[in-house]
Parts: sequence; C-alpha cells; structure tokens
Amino acid sequence: MNLEIRRLAPDLVQDYVHFFDTTPHATNLDEHRCYCVWWCSDDCEGKDFSTVEKRRDLAIQYVTGNNIQGYLAYCDGMVVGWCNANTKSDCLECYCWRRFMGSLPAEASTPEMKVKSVFCFAIAPEMRRKGIARRLLERVCQDAARDGFDFVEAYPNKEFVDVAEDYMGPAALYLESGFTVHCETEQKLVMRKQLT
Repeated sequence: MNLEIRRLAPDLVQDYVHFFDTTPHATNLDEHRCYCVWWCSDDCEGKDFSTVEKRRDLAIQYVTGNNIQGYLAYCDGMVVGWCNANTKSDCLECYCWRRFMGSLPAEASTPEMKVKSVFCFAIAPEMRRKGIARRLLERVCQDAARDGFDFVEAYPNKEFVDVAEDYMGPAALYLESGFTVHCETEQKLVMRKQLT
C-alpha cells in the first residue's frame, strides 16, 4: 500500500473536508458527521454545532486557523484516514474535553509539561485493519518528539463499547506503540508515551 502521512495545514483544508463529506462514520447518520470540530484549540462557548453544514463551516475555519491539528493519511492521492492530535493544554476548553474529560485527575491536566494529545482517528471503512491508525500514531510521536513535547497522551476506553464510541482507538494500539497506563477513570485509560 502506497501510504503517505501529511500534517494538516491550511492548504489541505479541501482534502480534509472532502474526507469528512464522503467518509461514513460508524452510524452513517449526518448528525454524527463531526468534521472533528469538537476536539480543537477553540473555546466551545457560544459555538453552534447543531447541523452538518455548521460543523463543516467551522471545520474550514478551524483548519485555516490552525485550531484543529493532526494528520491525514493518503493512499494513491486520496485521503483514507485522519488522526486529531493537538497540544493538550490548548484544548481544555473545547466541547468534548468539557463534556467527556472532566473526570480526569487534576494531575493529568496540568499545563506545566508539554503534552500532545491524540483525540481521535477516522479511517475510511474499506481501509480499516490495514495499519493506518498505527502509522498515523507513529507520525504523531515522531513529530511531537521533534517539536519538544514531553509526552504523547491518549484516552481510549477501558473496554470496547462500539465503533462509534471507540473513536480514540483501542488501548492495544497504544500498548503496541510503547504507551503505558498513566492513570484511569471509571471508563477510560489515560495512556502516555514518554518522548524525552
């Protein structure tokens, strides 16, 4: 497979939105077509995420403004995967952090150390189970080390729930990539890979 990983940049915004326009999510319902706008470095207060069109418009704004960060996987020139990876301390006011991550211990949220967080993966259905998420994660870790981050952190569910709920990737993916369990919540693991 001819796979190329590219860091998201404003000039890739059309590739990014086209991937979300055409790639079915687990439920294949428009209400779940997220454009990954809920995990970003923008304060969610006052934002309207209620329709696909509004989320798409926000995605364009966020990609061009560098609020959404991550990596696109291309196979033969077409986007087949996405990994959202952003600076943790920049994302504590985003919608999903406020809604789902409040149970993390305070120590796991301190901004004193530089942490890159892996928030989600989206892989085209026909390309799943081909190692694309692993390759995306490898690139996140390589670039984070080069960019001076201390850790890469991820938040998989302790146990598989379903495809829609396990968008952060399985714990096994992180264990195989050198991550260890840093702490736990009732339903999630906080997994870290030390880079320095």
